[in-house]
Amino acid sequence: MADTNVGARPATWRVVLAFILDLLMAFIVIGFLVAWMFGGLTEEGFNLTGGPAFLLFGLIIAYFVIFNRFLGGTIWKRILRAK
Repeated sequence: MADTNVGARPATWRVVLAFILDLLMAFIVIGFLVAWMFGGLTEEGFNLTGGPAFLLFGLIIAYFVIFNRFLGGTIWKRILRAK
């Protein structure tokens, strides 16, 4: 019997949840890496201003573009099957 959901769009809540989780994960992981490289680590986490903050912003945008365009979806889109 053929699957009737082939080609169907994922539920909206999955796409929204995947975006929120991807954004949080990218901000935390990439943020700590950029802060570690530029000396922005603090006891509470990280603090970035100026150039490193713009770099973080650019890397987060690059994460979404590269994963969605070339790798078939971001990490949380794949986990939640929200492609």
